[in-house]
Amino acid sequence: MVTLLDTTTARPRHPEKAHRPENPVKKKPDWIRVRAGGSPVYEETRKIVAENNLVTVCQEAGCPNIGECWSKKHATMMIMGDTCTRACAFCNVRTGMPQPLDVKEPENVANAVAKLGLNHVVITSVDRDDLDDGGARHFVETIEAIRSAAPETTIEILTPDFLRKEGAIEMVARAKPDVFNHNLETVPSKYLTVRPGARYFHSIRLLQIVKEVDPNIFTKSGIMVGFGETRNEVLQLMDDLRAADVDFLTIGQYLQPTSRHHEIVEFVTPDTFKSYETTAFAKGFLMVSSTPLTRSSHHAGEDFARLKTAREARNQGA
Repeated sequence: MVTLLDTTTARPRHPEKAHRPENPVKKKPDWIRVRAGGSPVYEETRKIVAENNLVTVCQEAGCPNIGECWSKKHATMMIMGDTCTRACAFCNVRTGMPQPLDVKEPENVANAVAKLGLNHVVITSVDRDDLDDGGARHFVETIEAIRSAAPETTIEILTPDFLRKEGAIEMVARAKPDVFNHNLETVPSKYLTVRPGARYFHSIRLLQIVKEVDPNIFTKSGIMVGFGETRNEVLQLMDDLRAADVDFLTIGQYLQPTSRHHEIVEFVTPDTFKSYETTAFAKGFLMVSSTPLTRSSHHAGEDFARLKTAREARNQGA
């Protein structure tokens, strides 16, 4: 049995999952291996994050790539606190009523970005359904602070869906992040069990609105597989994203955080991931990352460089 507690506060981390039936966590196959942390650079990254009182999705979501990324000074900042107002069945971020926004957070994030010397930074957040704008203004202030402190750093944001927050998507898009990412997470038929607080076609529309505000912003979305989705469902999702002119698709294996989270129905094989990648490129995505350990912000800097190159090549061939 897994005890879902945060040991620093003794508060239930996932109170909404406490009474769910247990789904035993399956043993990972041989093709899923991750790098452990502990290098000097990893420790330096951890220290900078702690000194600036920052939250990272790397820690909160239990990302399997934290050892590799932090050893390269790549940390995905999670703004607006560590507590989410949603209760997605796949997610290991704490659920509950969040604290008020920290007005110093945009500046603290910008200072950390400058200290880490990042060429490319990814900024994500919890869902903040409690806020009138869903946290859109806080995203804008963070983007502006980074541009001031580290003007050479390119900025990628991974946002919530801003569901029922009129004008929020447009507000963030007008701040002109270099990449605007919003994940679909799974196929439509799995939303009620995997992502019950979200709406599939609203998320598609969000990505479309970003392009309407500024066609030059790269758009990106990602899903996890292993929830029991079919291949045809994944291919239809690709078509929906291309209809919204999304540039970059990521596909990774769902890894179950605890026995109270959604079960892993299937460990998808590397050959299937490669097949998804080939098909996605054929459908017109500029960039595709499709491997078992692919995550939204994994290798984001390198992928951004490839995105720019791919767009230039497409424009020259047009």
